[in-house]
Amino acid sequence: MKYVVGYRPDERGADAVALAGVIARTQGAVLEIVTAAQGGKAGHDPAELERRALSLVPDDVEAHFTLRPAESFAHGLIEAAKEHDAALIVIGAASNGLFKRFTAGSVANGLLHASPVPVALAPRGYSRKAPLTRLTVMTGMREGWQAVLDVGTSAAARRHVPLRLVSVVEIDETEQSDFAFDNALSPARQHVNTVLAEAAAKIPENKVTVTLAHGRNIEEAIDGIGWKSGELVIVGSSRLAENRKIFLGSTANKILRSLPVPMVVVPRDFQSQGL
Repeated sequence: MKYVVGYRPDERGADAVALAGVIARTQGAVLEIVTAAQGGKAGHDPAELERRALSLVPDDVEAHFTLRPAESFAHGLIEAAKEHDAALIVIGAASNGLFKRFTAGSVANGLLHASPVPVALAPRGYSRKAPLTRLTVMTGMREGWQAVLDVGTSAAARRHVPLRLVSVVEIDETEQSDFAFDNALSPARQHVNTVLAEAAAKIPENKVTVTLAHGRNIEEAIDGIGWKSGELVIVGSSRLAENRKIFLGSTANKILRSLPVPMVVVPRDFQSQGL
């Protein structure tokens, strides 16, 4: 298994390599660290770029470095992922994001509207070295949730870590009655119970939990549930995405901006080959 890691000699590059190392180390995955630039010239000495990139990789993870020409950084990473038959592309968040939060820059936006493989985004300042402790799957009720569940359950089962299923519901605060509250949450409850049954069939039931996150908006709902430092969140693409490509919808965008932990976005109708 291989992961393509987008690297630049800055904070975002370090964040990306750190996340890739955490995800890869329990899978025996190989990191293909890529710096993509027009004409293959990145403005730095290639040998120095390679030294700096590989120095960030954990000792127990195999990694290679490539400087490759490309129309854009995002295009170069997608082409590298195709060439290596990679299971994942890993990048860092934009440098102007809040500490341990996201703001998707041009590279992230390019990947989140075109990648044929899942994309993992490291929040700013990500420096974890220990293994993952939990996977969280955001179980939206629209078409495409099955692909996200498949990726999450298979990844959790291989890593022997707990799986949390989260459904996010926006509650209109003007509807104060218990009936209105229950009515708003009922479809989400039914959905997560369906998803729970599928997940429990693949991994031990005591390792699967369900959380209904609710608030006046997506951001409030996300802030209201607990997050572990070793957690990884998996979300799906918008139904507007082309088949087997990523297109980040408005809800996933709001989730991304609110998260304090890394996030993986899965292409629409993606057939899981591992993560």
